[in-house]
Amino acid sequence: MALRTHKPSGIATWSEDDRPREKLFRLGAKHLSDSELLAVILRIGVEGKSAIDLGQEIKARFKTWRNMADVDTAEWKQIKGLGITKISQILAAIEIGQRIQSEKSKQDALINDAKQLAEIFLPRLRDEKKESFWVVMLDGKNKIKDEMELAKGTVNEVSTYVREVLMTVLRGAAASFAIIHNHPSGNPEPSQNDIQLTRELVCAGKALKIKVQDHLIIGDDRYYSFAEHGQIKDLEKQWENYIHMKSDGG
Repeated sequence: MALRTHKPSGIATWSEDDRPREKLFRLGAKHLSDSELLAVILRIGVEGKSAIDLGQEIKARFKTWRNMADVDTAEWKQIKGLGITKISQILAAIEIGQRIQSEKSKQDALINDAKQLAEIFLPRLRDEKKESFWVVMLDGKNKIKDEMELAKGTVNEVSTYVREVLMTVLRGAAASFAIIHNHPSGNPEPSQNDIQLTRELVCAGKALKIKVQDHLIIGDDRYYSFAEHGQIKDLEKQWENYIHMKSDGG
């Protein structure tokens, strides 16, 4: 009686044309499915599951790369066979992709409108669980000189943020600047604190001859721009009228 031999079902038994890693080198990463890309990141499977099986299970559970980036590690660990090493590999790969996209968006970027600014910061901030407050410094041609995250958390002490923003902009020798923050709720409509902060920054900027280009609030795949709504120009006009009245002794 012939003995039965167990045939392994892992990726190693597949033809080279079908293996994700070999397929990537032969055709390029764009020709791989999401599950195949995940299999390359994972490298190996676990008992009873190939890397492709795991990739398919991950994709079926989270649907999109964005969803994968947005869940906490506890939900990842619900997938049998995924430990901290494999989870870290996937999250690191997703973060690299997000950083590449951000670099492409801002490379030699001229910021002439809110849409261009949103292209840089929407992918970065829309999924943040806490408010993240940024300042973008521009040169005389509206090219990005530098950017900096100043704080995380709700803007409560407006005067403190005004000082920090202006000190950062002055140190950076910027000709103008924009401020950006996100609303974790997904609704980008400005709060009273947002409006007050914008007003004080525009007034302080006018006094220092540094223009505020915009205050951009990031929501869930949408944004609110103070510049697009004409509020930056309105605030500048109010400041100019106030100075004119003061100079007339009013």
